[in-house]
Amino acid sequence: MTKTPGRKQSLKEQRKAQRAEKVAAYQREQAAHRRNRRIGIASAIVGGAAVLGLITTFVVTGARSERPQDITIPGLQEFPGITANHIDPNPVDYEAQYGMNPPAGGDHSQFWLNCGVYEEPQPDENAVHSLEHGAVWVTYDPESTTEAEVDALRNAIPNTYTILSPYPGLPSPIVASAWGAQIALDGADDERLGRFIDKYWKSPSAPEPGASCAGALEGSGRVA
Repeated sequence: MTKTPGRKQSLKEQRKAQRAEKVAAYQREQAAHRRNRRIGIASAIVGGAAVLGLITTFVVTGARSERPQDITIPGLQEFPGITANHIDPNPVDYEAQYGMNPPAGGDHSQFWLNCGVYEEPQPDENAVHSLEHGAVWVTYDPESTTEAEVDALRNAIPNTYTILSPYPGLPSPIVASAWGAQIALDGADDERLGRFIDKYWKSPSAPEPGASCAGALEGSGRVA
């Protein structure tokens, strides 16, 4: 309604104008509330994402804080400065020549053993060549290791660059070997196996790290 100049508003018009002003004020208040609520939600999302990012960073960096070269393993035996000649077709007496049982490096066949899980013993000279490529060889004494323990070993090792095979006459139930390093284990649940794999699996300290662990000798009794 247009107010006529010089005319005094009636009581009805005054009340109508007051109601209109109250409605407008309420609408402004609600709009401001909705705007502040949206800002609050957005800030909470951003803040939550930042906290999650910090937690993730902490967890990831924490998990990786121990470098392979800093991992200590009680009972670890190392063999520095071992030779790596191809000796086909001559066999190698690793225990007599290097003091190893099973071998953890040394002269070997020019044909590496394809990495995988085997139910039969494998040739030392071929398995050692796989160690030269950065593989880890987990051997177990079939006389002192149960089928359940063998299954546990299969679940404990990576799917690549590992060999699992029986090895009669081991000095302990299980022995894990990498190039120039070895650990005798008390059983499949020995936590040192995981630390050994963390330290030596695909290790750059191997003579030929990253070279293939497939496409050569397929040993007998392979199951995986």
